[in-house]
Amino acid sequence: MENEDDVRMQVRDTYAKIAQTKSEDCGCTCGPSCCSPKSVDANGISAKLGYSSEELAGVPEGANMGLGCGNPQAIASLAEGEAVLDLGCGGGVDCFLAALHVGSSGRVIGVDMTPEMITKAREIAKKGNYANVEFRLGEIEHLPVADNSVDVIISNCVVNLSPDKPQVYRDAYRVLKPGGRLAISDIVAVRELPEGFKGDVEKLAGCIAGAATVDELTAALEDAGFTDIQILLHEESRGFIKDWFPGTGVEGFVVSASIQAQKGVC
Repeated sequence: MENEDDVRMQVRDTYAKIAQTKSEDCGCTCGPSCCSPKSVDANGISAKLGYSSEELAGVPEGANMGLGCGNPQAIASLAEGEAVLDLGCGGGVDCFLAALHVGSSGRVIGVDMTPEMITKAREIAKKGNYANVEFRLGEIEHLPVADNSVDVIISNCVVNLSPDKPQVYRDAYRVLKPGGRLAISDIVAVRELPEGFKGDVEKLAGCIAGAATVDELTAALEDAGFTDIQILLHEESRGFIKDWFPGTGVEGFVVSASIQAQKGVC
């Protein structure tokens, strides 16, 4: 692909198709295709990613499409009254879960660059009367969110898709309030990716080809201004990653990680 806009277009097209696919028709994962020959249990996939049965029971119908590589709710420690921002919200599954934690005095904003995803999420929110949740169309590198306005940023298997990850973290830092925190799940490279992976469009949209290393992520977070950076690799994630591109050995090059960081109070 020639430039960053080409990358975004490829990713947007892939996830637009996922958003427009009825859940009863096929299951969707961060794999090479949004549809498999047989139905995929989205809740079953999410359970493997760390979501509890209670959390999954509280998700409105249609919001969970089996996308993701972890559970940012588990590390975000959300509290009543907080303002939460979800980068790459998709159908809104993590936004709706966050809304339960922050309550009516809090608010949740989901941002996604795919119009079809935003439309889907808004319809679900309206149907479920989620008054404290809103969805905005935009790129995670250039968030449609005011400076110093949110307490927590969450994200699930999305930053790896960005062609400019340092800019994602710079803008995340901008919109966080002083003392705010970052709590995301993402795919991280633990070995140099083969050249054949890097140029593969399916593996890019499938959360593999764009994975950064721990050192690259740490540098991007530090350069953005974050402190108290913690990147915890989940080796057990290789078990579900191998199913994304069966037979290719991708699980030997990437794993899921929990990434946390803090914005200073000054």
